[in-house]
Amino acid sequence: MSAVFDARRAWVREAVRRIEADFQRSSDTHLIPLPLPGFPGVDLYLKDESSHPTGSLKHRLARSLFLHALCNGWLREGAAVVEASSGSTAVSEAYFARMLGLPFVAVMPRGTSPQKIAAIEFHGGRCHLVDDPTRVAAESARLADELHGHFMDQFTHAERATDWRSNNNIADSIYLQLQRERHPCPAWIVAGAGTGGTLATIGRYVAYRRHETRVCGVDAEVSVFFDHYVSGDPTLVLDRGSRIEGIGRPRVEPSFLPGVLDAMVKVPDVWSLAAMHSLSVRLGRRVGGSTGTNLVAALACAQALKAAGRGGAVVTLLCDDGQRYRHSYFDDGWLQANGLECGAESDAIDALIDTGEWPAALRRGWRLAGDLVL
Repeated sequence: MSAVFDARRAWVREAVRRIEADFQRSSDTHLIPLPLPGFPGVDLYLKDESSHPTGSLKHRLARSLFLHALCNGWLREGAAVVEASSGSTAVSEAYFARMLGLPFVAVMPRGTSPQKIAAIEFHGGRCHLVDDPTRVAAESARLADELHGHFMDQFTHAERATDWRSNNNIADSIYLQLQRERHPCPAWIVAGAGTGGTLATIGRYVAYRRHETRVCGVDAEVSVFFDHYVSGDPTLVLDRGSRIEGIGRPRVEPSFLPGVLDAMVKVPDVWSLAAMHSLSVRLGRRVGGSTGTNLVAALACAQALKAAGRGGAVVTLLCDDGQRYRHSYFDDGWLQANGLECGAESDAIDALIDTGEWPAALRRGWRLAGDLVL
């Protein structure tokens, strides 16, 4: 028996070494300034998480989840890893599973973009598609049991897998990169809610380091996180999933911690995609839909600073590369078929950035709560 335990410990040590070695080979992600002519004195920055090896913010999460599972003794040599994911987390987890020689299965809604499915398969993963987006977690648990593997369960473990007190997390990186800017301590950090893990890391870090920064969470149109933030009701559920891949959930997930937030914004999907298109033109490259959601909330934070007669920095996340959505969010036919044509709204976002003039339709459609009431 001792030899079996010794072999298992040796495998875990080697697995951790491989993941840490991969981290050492990777550089930090860039912090990109975006000029806001309509908001003088406010500096907006985009933390470009698309530059990770697997192309999204979820690379950080997947690395943390694998280290967390390894050190908890949940992963075994040769045993399958299963995850419930709409795409980006699964792409990143497939990368780490292949690194460790583990089979990987992603359980995801059938409507997930073909580009994300292809990316998962490129990294050696297998995709298990389900018709009902609200059933992905239950199906993942069932499949993991059937395969005698491990259900990674990002929606439960995301907030606890990252060491938010130490360095090398996304919040620490943001503050280090701002040290020589004119506003080294951001007034606001803005991030969308997918699992809630990134918001938990940022909010906890801000409190632990005693920064004056306020943290704003962002929710998609078809999601319960904003309503949970307002009501405190943990039983909220919807019968369908979010149309903005990577953020929004039909149920309140354990990793979403409303107590770490100072404000929340709920953005209509059409305005998320409008902001995505506007930002893609300004950057000269495509970004994903959740980045557009983040931008709308970041502009709301910029407006709050402007209204108060204050300057300051606002930081938000560029979550992933828009090339993954060329057959959906960047396809006119897809937008029309899904009632998400956003040409006029994109022009209105451009005008907002350049002049500070807020679209009346956006003000009517969004919802705000907490310290961010405009």
